[in-house]
Amino acid sequence: MEEEKLEPTTINVKKEILQWGFSIGVAIILALTLKTYVFASADVDGTSMLPTLVNNDKILVEKVSVMTHSLKRGEIIIFDSRNENHDIFVKRVIGVEGDRILLKDGKVYLNGSLLNEPYLKDNTYTNPGPVLQNNKELTVQKNCVFVMGDNRSVSYDSRFIGQVNIKYIKGHVIFRTYPFTEMNGF
Repeated sequence: MEEEKLEPTTINVKKEILQWGFSIGVAIILALTLKTYVFASADVDGTSMLPTLVNNDKILVEKVSVMTHSLKRGEIIIFDSRNENHDIFVKRVIGVEGDRILLKDGKVYLNGSLLNEPYLKDNTYTNPGPVLQNNKELTVQKNCVFVMGDNRSVSYDSRFIGQVNIKYIKGHVIFRTYPFTEMNGF
């Protein structure tokens, strides 16, 4: 008689363990899929995106817009710098495929019009570089974006390294997660 009572309990425990194991397995697979294909986190290292992003900010990026090639001007992205350390850079998209960019008197022109850049500090002067020279229009190539940091005086960006091929872009910044007092979406 005691064996009959133990058997249903043993079956219930095994069933409960299997259900929990299945649920945990699904949760792990879902989390890994989201981290691999949808979201990632990154740390800001440096001052090239001041005043928008500050050294040691923690940011959340989404990856879907990169896979669907739907990056937009003004968005902040992270990408592989392709330098010897494969540092990840964070910069703002200034131009997308086919856009014409011109630097004149420290101001950026996009497709013939002065670019409205409310994210820059007042009176920011944009210096030229070997890639984007004064008074020489540049056209953004197919499958590329042209990026600059918001802190133009210290930013090592497309003016120096050239256009960024979308295959090196890791994601588009959507949220600052830390510091908590500065949490906001982009």
